[in-house]
Amino acid sequence: MDDSQEHSSAKDLREAQIGFDLLFSNEIDDAKQHLATNGSAFHTLGLGVCTFLQAALGMEKDLMAEATRVLTLSEAESRKMVRAPPAAIPGQRFAAGLEYEVLNADATILLGLTNALSESYMGYLNCMLYKSVYPTGLDGLRTPADTPLASPTPSRKSSSSNLRKSALTVTPSDKKQAKSIRKLLCRPPTPPQLPDGPVEELILSGTAFGYGLFNLVFSLLPKGVQSVVGFLGFKHDRKLALQSLAVSAEMKDVHGAFSSLILMTYHGLVLLLTGYQADEKFILKQYRAIVDSIDSRYPDGALWILNKAKILRMTYDSDGAIAVLEKGLSADRKHTFAQADTLLAFELAWTYLSQRRYKDAAETFLKLVTLNQWSHGTYYYIAAGCYISLGDIDKAQELFDKVPGLMDKKKIGGKDLPTEVFIKKRLEFYKEKQKRHGGDEAKFAQVMKLSPADVWNTHTRISADVAQAHVDEWTALTPPPLSDASAAVASCDMDSVEELVTRSLFLGIVHRTLGHFEESQKHFDDAINKQSQLKLNTWVPGIALFESAVCDLREIEAASSVSSDVNKWTEVLAKAEKKLDKALVGTGNVDLGNRLDSRIALQKDEIQRKRELLGLGTH
Repeated sequence: MDDSQEHSSAKDLREAQIGFDLLFSNEIDDAKQHLATNGSAFHTLGLGVCTFLQAALGMEKDLMAEATRVLTLSEAESRKMVRAPPAAIPGQRFAAGLEYEVLNADATILLGLTNALSESYMGYLNCMLYKSVYPTGLDGLRTPADTPLASPTPSRKSSSSNLRKSALTVTPSDKKQAKSIRKLLCRPPTPPQLPDGPVEELILSGTAFGYGLFNLVFSLLPKGVQSVVGFLGFKHDRKLALQSLAVSAEMKDVHGAFSSLILMTYHGLVLLLTGYQADEKFILKQYRAIVDSIDSRYPDGALWILNKAKILRMTYDSDGAIAVLEKGLSADRKHTFAQADTLLAFELAWTYLSQRRYKDAAETFLKLVTLNQWSHGTYYYIAAGCYISLGDIDKAQELFDKVPGLMDKKKIGGKDLPTEVFIKKRLEFYKEKQKRHGGDEAKFAQVMKLSPADVWNTHTRISADVAQAHVDEWTALTPPPLSDASAAVASCDMDSVEELVTRSLFLGIVHRTLGHFEESQKHFDDAINKQSQLKLNTWVPGIALFESAVCDLREIEAASSVSSDVNKWTEVLAKAEKKLDKALVGTGNVDLGNRLDSRIALQKDEIQRKRELLGLGTH
């Protein structure tokens, strides 16, 4: 298409893209200034995106309100353009004004994320745009690693069939919606074609992004929430969601950058939370390809620096991850996008903690208090736990004493943050323990033998040296590991079954990290078998069941490097899934249960993927 035949929207889109380029390069102030120079729908959405990212990444309520205001304006502006679209030009592939449909969906999606589910974007989720832009599905379209995001063994032909059978082919329930779909259809591309110019790229990339985003989000919600959404007529398809996002990520518009970010986040979560991956090399290949692609365009962007570090951490190069993060936070970099830089500090704190660099971890967690508005009480609690590990009990107590005054300032749906509920119970537990020992209740840190910092489980992707250091430390505590609850008497380091099961859980994880699978299962079984004796740490048996299932999978994976036995795999996969199902039963009634719920869902996906790789089909 020559310049004289260019979309009338192209000029505004190109100008707005300059602002997005500044945003992704960490120049958010310059980005907002540039986007404010033009009142087009593209520029208005850009301003909303900037404010939304600041609010979401920094968890700042005031900025979220401003994002809602700007996105509402963007939604209204794009809706106006949908109703009065520019005239079509000869040879135009898509319906005139379809780019504004995409912008309108973008604004509504972001408004939905800042508020709550509403019918205003259910139509988008039911794929009116998707059907018109990708009527034949996604097969044959490039992704960052030039391979489908689903596991490579299943036939690629199946995805087109799935597309037709899934939510993508929801039949319009009324004539008005059917008329709307017919209006959107304009020379559907068959087979898929590359975008011709920035407006077509926005339409193709934006549609894939929107469909992929909400399918992925809903697929990760706790099962109870998914059931509620199901009543509204929406069913997710995570495999198609990932493929949609991968198609968008291959493109160079703003949606491509956001799809890249979402996929990076998802792959990072799978690697961190599941414990076992059916094809870890494939996940890492996709992850690296996406990071390399976006980093080559925006090397100074904190969001991409963050994911470079995550890949290093996930591949057991924690020292390399720390070096990348420290460089990203160095004073010689411009730091105008404070909320993105905060994520670097957050990741750095956890990486320090995973390496037993407790002093560095404590200082970084405390620094986070000055960087964002999330639960400052949680940051202080973890930092205090780090000082317990360092043996500086007075400093730990000083920080613990500040925790209560920092609680209850953040709410989710009017309820206390799950982490803060968890922390309050633990503080009361240690006060009671101190009283049992005849000590001053105000100095309860004296009786902490298992560091509160270690409860957050950073013990999987660590070196053998670090794992062994944990084993040595926890095994030295009295009574000895695997003791009956009756052995936990006042003269011991741990005087209750609540502490014994927590140590068993920790030891199970680090022994598994060391490849000591039989020893690992003994500790998981100990934590599970003491379930009926627990009053406080009722969350432990469920996690122990989850980790035990991971241990089953890792043990056979290690053995399969010598010989692959499909029958044995079939047995172990069923056994692991049974443990996950049992763990899932109690997630609604224990601390941090929603997190375990999500971990189980991700792990079961990996089990199903392994079945596919082995040619076992669905289960």
